[in-house]
Amino acid sequence: MRCIVLELFRTSMRRKLFKMTGVSRDAPLGIQCIQRLSAWLCPRMQINRLRWYQVTVLVLTYFTYMTYHLTRKPISVVKSVLHQNCSALPPPPGVDPTDHQWCNWPPFNTDDANTLLGALDSAFLFSYAGAMFISGMVAERVDLRYFLSLGMLVSAIFCYLFGLGHTLGIHSISFYLLMQAGAGVAQTTGWPGTVATVGKWFGNSKKGLIFGIWNSHTSLGNILGTVLAAEFVEADWALSFFYPALGMGLMGTLVWLFLPSEPRQVGLVLPSRPESRQSRRTEDEEPSQVIVGDQPECGEADERTALLQRPGPRAGAVSMSRALAIPGVLEFSFSLFFAKLVSYTFLYWLPLYINTSTSLTPKQSGELSTAFDVGGVVGAMLAGLFADCVGCPALVCAAFYALSAPVLLAYQSWGATSYALNVALLVLGGVLVNGPYALITTAVSTDLGTHSSLAGDSQALATVTAIIDGTGSIGAAIGPMLAGVVSSSGTWSHVFYMLIACDFLALCLLLRIVKSEISKLRQERRLASPRVVRIE
Repeated sequence: MRCIVLELFRTSMRRKLFKMTGVSRDAPLGIQCIQRLSAWLCPRMQINRLRWYQVTVLVLTYFTYMTYHLTRKPISVVKSVLHQNCSALPPPPGVDPTDHQWCNWPPFNTDDANTLLGALDSAFLFSYAGAMFISGMVAERVDLRYFLSLGMLVSAIFCYLFGLGHTLGIHSISFYLLMQAGAGVAQTTGWPGTVATVGKWFGNSKKGLIFGIWNSHTSLGNILGTVLAAEFVEADWALSFFYPALGMGLMGTLVWLFLPSEPRQVGLVLPSRPESRQSRRTEDEEPSQVIVGDQPECGEADERTALLQRPGPRAGAVSMSRALAIPGVLEFSFSLFFAKLVSYTFLYWLPLYINTSTSLTPKQSGELSTAFDVGGVVGAMLAGLFADCVGCPALVCAAFYALSAPVLLAYQSWGATSYALNVALLVLGGVLVNGPYALITTAVSTDLGTHSSLAGDSQALATVTAIIDGTGSIGAAIGPMLAGVVSSSGTWSHVFYMLIACDFLALCLLLRIVKSEISKLRQERRLASPRVVRIE
């Protein structure tokens, strides 16, 4: 009897505590602990809980995906020591001076080492691209917090095992290919999980600039991964993988403890989106006038939306075919195919290109390559800001594509002439190459994932994100592989010509949407212009 009374008391206290804090039992353990502590220590403290959680989600997902790129980057730096020009180094005692491969790590001590290094990239990227489509569908059916934390743990393990190959003296190419392929599958949890989480917390509000700033995690992860790997690459390149893996494992623990994957887990509901500027303007127009305006929002109740949208439990996840039918998904997906091909070719080959085209050491080449990622941070913010201002993401992407081609040609021609010019062109190239790539994978993906044709079904976020990013990842897999083959059989100038052609194709694929966006801008300008009344 005493046990029953005690259990009833605990249950009532628990219910009272949850009522005070507003946090459900589905909330992460760390959030529950913080809320309980704050409820006892500061019971009268008033904060905007929605804004607090939105900032928390942005910060956590920012550093989450940063660690994903932190573990991707070391391989591009380590390439410089897996295969290098041994004739420029003094051979140690007991080494045959006529052996031109004495300083290289087997199995990369061959003349076609660039092809093998390209195969490592392809093993990661093709497995990443193939698993991405499945990962997006899985993400919509599970708790994103568990999905992300488990994926981060597995990804950290594969990163650690790759570096362990140096410690244990493993020289089998199959081992390194298997580690890369496993890491590629594990890394597919990152993008659908983080984008869907942010999309659920920010709804249909304008997200171009928010996502532009948030998307700098990619470049920051590349920068930190490069600097961390370059610090140990010449002494013991195994440490170039160990420390990023440790950082990712710790971040995965924080995600499991503190990340609320959606507002309902903490007892919150997102407010309806404020009425758009154009919607307010159309109220004063004549009823018979045709307006090309924003899509209907979930909070705008009319005869049509009342039939399509029913309150109650969450709608089920959408099918792949229904997601592909959303207008604009295919165009942006194939455009990202070529955009990501260019970006990932720089990601995996830029340090080696700098090392071969200049007199810089592997460590210095890796550090210089971070200038491209710095430009990527600026480019993501600018692309998001421009897209918010004009409301035409395809037009912004097309402008970036058009400007990036001459910059890439200038870098190939004059980048090695001076260090300052190399840095300047790398930063400018990073702005123009990564700007549209960041815009499509973030703001565009979430807008299409909450398209009006889905009747407000936010469950399409992860699927649409996976389709777009998965298609782009196929290009990301092909690009580094082609760069390895082309650079081995030809010259690096041919690689740059290939990248310029890819930018042109990415631009062409968006022309139909660009045309419709220009027509929409002209329509808005006509509606905004004052009417001229002629008095006779």
